[in-house]
Amino acid sequence: MWTEIDAYISQTTGEQFKSLQQRSVSGGCINQGYTVSNKQHTYFVKLNQASKLEMFQAESLGLQQMYQTATIRVPKPICSGVTGNYSFLVLEWLEISSGNTNSWEEMGRKLAAMHKFTSNQGFGWDTNNTIGSTPQINTWTADWLEFYTKHRLGYQFQLARRRNGHFPQEKELLEAIPELLANRKPQPSLVHGDLWGGNAGSTVSGEPVIFDPATYYGDREVDIAMTELFGGFPAAFYQGYNEVWSLDEGYEQRKVLYNLYHILNHFNLFGGSYSSQANRMIAQILK
Repeated sequence: MWTEIDAYISQTTGEQFKSLQQRSVSGGCINQGYTVSNKQHTYFVKLNQASKLEMFQAESLGLQQMYQTATIRVPKPICSGVTGNYSFLVLEWLEISSGNTNSWEEMGRKLAAMHKFTSNQGFGWDTNNTIGSTPQINTWTADWLEFYTKHRLGYQFQLARRRNGHFPQEKELLEAIPELLANRKPQPSLVHGDLWGGNAGSTVSGEPVIFDPATYYGDREVDIAMTELFGGFPAAFYQGYNEVWSLDEGYEQRKVLYNLYHILNHFNLFGGSYSSQANRMIAQILK
């Protein structure tokens, strides 16, 4: 397997690569992760079942699109493919640290700069991708309200019913979204799509980095909302973001609606207490 992956790297980079070491590292809860290295280069390799190649290809496209904005640092994608029973994605290896006040402030500024990249096709993306291992539907849609209702919350509720999820106020919530987002006319911003603390950090030199995206064009507030979902980013991040592009009035109310998507997804992935958390959020939104 590693010989074949080495060959893919060599072909893509145009430089002969033969790994002398393969070391297991964290790849998140979905994939296996490894570093492969020789005396000159180190790469990060994600592995999954061969059937997950399209997931890796979509992640590579998302990283490439963010990389091409030349705003915030992301691991540069190298190549992807299938070897035996495994699909793989090879990325630039970056040594990640927790960062400091300056790097978090700079991350906020650079994310705001990335959010200014827009699409004339509306909301969505050129291909579907995944949020965790859940399919994420990115059908191009002219209207944000329609996109978020149908392809984000509506789709997650549909999946939840298959898991016997019980959300008594689902219909009421979906019917209320036009009123909840009545005055929200965002531009389609290039968003990371899965921006929690585990997908952000900085290099050892202090350069901010984001990774493991679920890329699409959406309301920029979905990224900011998710940074607050699991403990929040340092205050310096929000200060830096608002220096470049301040958040709009009403964000505090919309962020619960936007984070409901991720809690429903966690229910669909892991079950358990995420059902009651989602119901509490729905009740809060409908107050």
